Amino acid sequence: MSRTFDELMQHFSDLGIEVSTIRHAAVFTVAEAQNLRGQVSGAHTKNLFLKDKKDNYFLVTVGEEAQIDLKTIHAKIGASSRVSFGKPEKLLEYLGLTPGAVSVLGLINDTHHQVKVVLDEGLMQHEIINAHPLTNEATTSIRRDDLLRFLRVSGHEPLILKIDEVTPN
Repeated sequence: MSRTFDELMQHFSDLGIEVSTIRHAAVFTVAEAQNLRGQVSGAHTKNLFLKDKKDNYFLVTVGEEAQIDLKTIHAKIGASSRVSFGKPEKLLEYLGLTPGAVSVLGLINDTHHQVKVVLDEGLMQHEIINAHPLTNEATTSIRRDDLLRFLRVSGHEPLILKIDEVTPN
């Protein structure tokens, strides 16, 4: 069963990870979320839930302005073939998330390690990273090193790769 927002926050507390969260109206796209700039400092993320033809799943997290070439990303992330977007049913099953709320923090729900996490190295240059905390009605700010610890504790060793095709790292 998927964890709730409160359970995620308790998990952070149990790990000694300090985060800050602001609540806001639901946002479904990066463009909508950009209306919140000024209220939340740090790097804002864009997330892609992808799958290859062998049903390997990937969560790719990049900075909100990143340009991603979906025709070639498979070679970078180790997919067995070109990738497509994962179905909403699998997103819910594996990460406990719905479209519009896709977030690296959803990996708390991937207890069977079905999803490989890929973080853009440009994003990882930022001290503070912002992500949806299992809902698109809030934004949580977490320190980069704490995000990495959170992922590792959940059993996900992130691949940190150059994914952004435009922004120099």
